[in-house]
Amino acid sequence: MNMALKMTSCLAFFCFCSCGNGKVTEDIVEEDPINTFFKDETRPFAQKCFDGAYYRKAVSGKDKWLGIGGTVVLPQIEFDENRKNPNKPGQYLDNPSVYLGGNMGGQETDIGLTWEVVKESGVVSQERKAFRPFMRRTAHISGQEENYANAPAEERYYWYPGEEVTISIQIVDDYKLKFIVDGAGKRFETDYECAGYKKGNIGEFKRVNAIDQVANEGKPVQPTQTLVKNSCWKETYLFRFYKDEVVKAPMHKGRFTDMRCPDSIYFDIDASEEESSKGSECITINGGGI
Repeated sequence: MNMALKMTSCLAFFCFCSCGNGKVTEDIVEEDPINTFFKDETRPFAQKCFDGAYYRKAVSGKDKWLGIGGTVVLPQIEFDENRKNPNKPGQYLDNPSVYLGGNMGGQETDIGLTWEVVKESGVVSQERKAFRPFMRRTAHISGQEENYANAPAEERYYWYPGEEVTISIQIVDDYKLKFIVDGAGKRFETDYECAGYKKGNIGEFKRVNAIDQVANEGKPVQPTQTLVKNSCWKETYLFRFYKDEVVKAPMHKGRFTDMRCPDSIYFDIDASEEESSKGSECITINGGGI
C-alpha cells in the first residue's frame, strides 16, 4: 500500500469513529448502512429509569424498526434466602427475566422469558423452576385492552439456566407481532395482537435482563442479595426494511441507550469492541452490588 492510500484509509477510519461529534459520515453510511447507520436513522437518546426492579436495558432510537431479536445464554440464578415470598411457599420475592419489547403507537410491550412455575405430573409446582415464554402489552387508544399471557405449562416450553436460545419479536402484519423462542431442541411461536404496531410506524425496541421484584412496580428497589449471572447475548439485531427486503441490523452501541437501573453499581457488563459491534455482551446483576 502506498503512503497516500494508507493515509486515506487511516483518515477514513478515524472519521468513521470521530468526525461530526460522533455522527457517522454519509460516505460510510452509504457503503454499509446495515452495520453502521441508515441514512435517515434516528439516534437513541437518554431515558430515565423507572422504579421497581434491577434491570439492564438496551433501547433503540425511535425509527421505522420492524422488531428486535438475538441469541442469548440464559442466566444462572442464586436467590437471596432471606427474601422468600410469605404468600407463596417455595417462591421468592425476586424473579429473573430475559425479554424483548417495544413502544409503538403509544403501546408498550414486554415479551420474552420469565422464571415461572411448571407442571409436574399434571400438578402445578409451588416453586418457580424454569424460564417460560410470556407476553404483556398495555392498553391502546383503539380500545384494545391490556393483556398478560404465558406459554402453556408444558415441558416443550421450559428453558433452563445455561441453555442458549434465539428470541425475536417482529411485525409480520399490521397490528400483529410474531414471537419466537427457539433453542435447546425446543421452540415456541405465536402471533400476538398489538394494536399500536404497524409496518412503517415510528417506534423503539428494547432488550432487557432483569431481577423483577414481587408487588414492587413503581417503588424503589428492595435490598436483596439475589445474583443473576452470566447471561451472554451472542448477538442482538433490529429488523428493518431496506432495499425491498427485511434485514437484521446489528444493535451496536451506537444504536441503543445503555441503561443500568437503578444504578450501575449492581451490574457487570463485559464486551469487547468486536462483540459490541454485533450487540453481544455478558451481563451479571447482583442486588448486593458488584
